[in-house]
Amino acid sequence: MREYDIVIIGGGPAGLSAAAEAKRSGTDSILILERDKELGGILNQCIHNGFGLHTFKEELTGPEYAARFIEQIKGLGIEYKLNTMVMDISRDKVITAMNREEGMFAIQAKAVILAMGCRERSRGALNIPGYRPAGIYSAGTAQRLVNREGLMPGREVVILGSGDIGLIMARRMTLEGAKVKVVAELMPYSGGLKRNIVQCLNDYGIPLKLSHTVVEIRGKERLTGVTIAQVDGKGKPIPGTKEDYDCDTLLLSVGLIPENELSRGAGVEISPVTSGPVVNESLETNIEGIFACGNVLHVHDLVDFVSEEAGAAGRNAAVYVQGKERKGSGRVIGINPAEGVRYTVPSAIRPQMMDDKLTVRFRVGNVYKNCCVSVYFDEERVLRRKRPVVAPGEMEEVKLEKEKLLAFPDLQTITVKIEEA
Repeated sequence: MREYDIVIIGGGPAGLSAAAEAKRSGTDSILILERDKELGGILNQCIHNGFGLHTFKEELTGPEYAARFIEQIKGLGIEYKLNTMVMDISRDKVITAMNREEGMFAIQAKAVILAMGCRERSRGALNIPGYRPAGIYSAGTAQRLVNREGLMPGREVVILGSGDIGLIMARRMTLEGAKVKVVAELMPYSGGLKRNIVQCLNDYGIPLKLSHTVVEIRGKERLTGVTIAQVDGKGKPIPGTKEDYDCDTLLLSVGLIPENELSRGAGVEISPVTSGPVVNESLETNIEGIFACGNVLHVHDLVDFVSEEAGAAGRNAAVYVQGKERKGSGRVIGINPAEGVRYTVPSAIRPQMMDDKLTVRFRVGNVYKNCCVSVYFDEERVLRRKRPVVAPGEMEEVKLEKEKLLAFPDLQTITVKIEEA
């Protein structure tokens, strides 16, 4: 059985960044396993710009951003296997994988970094009544067809869901000559970034209907139209609000789910809110030596944050395999999301093990205007930041300082909440 210090599952932006940082942190024995035929992950089909402003201080397309990291991997001499499917990860970090050249094989790792990304929620999860005609695609599938395969899914388009991929595909289909008739969103707020609503919908006169959903699909062989209706606070259609749209294509942009079948198989504890692993300040899961980062951990809105987070996972995995124990007690402080905050990543901190500054990322459960993001150490408020608006579509963050945490030796709980300004 081959042995590596660190094995990274996934060669997308998270896996590449984690590998590069682990190598720079002094670990040489690293292997990336990628099931696709090339490195770069989903970025290879994201040909729009807007990537890299934080990481490289310039605006890049998805393939350009991925290429920068692929160059780093090749320059650092990090080993990777393409067209390789990981079948299983055991609790003692034995990875079973297979590819065409080697068949099925096993690898023993000292540390594993989970970087498998996320997948789109399918039509089957939505229970929309109607036949199953051709012309219904997830937004990501349509993006691949248009941007990579040079194929046009259809000419008259309705989009369900206002996630970022759906918004970007509204613009892309319009630029390719299709007519995007409407974007319907079940929630009373958009699931995407504000800038994408402005640049992809408003600039092209595409209507966004909030609190609306598709209630009927028409057509047997090929989609011929859909019916959308307004929904009440419980998501149930309101009688008398139906509108019919003739179309040959329905794109679904109804949420992303972290790809965690392998994590579950390894016994990793999964958060019911994020559908990703529960991690501590080192991005380490409940199984020692298994780390998680990027969209497999929780769905990010900017790839720059994925790279930043994955870099931290790579450094921490390198520290782990090199056996550099940081001195101090094993005190664990829980982070409690409250009053508007849905979850935090990480969900627990060992102050002695953290870097001087730790970024805690979170999402809110609703749109809040003229509010404050507050952090409490037990009952004492230690941070209060005014915000004009926070929304579920945009990830928020607070920074915690090690020095401050160590000044509270009896601290039990850190609470992150939204308060009125």
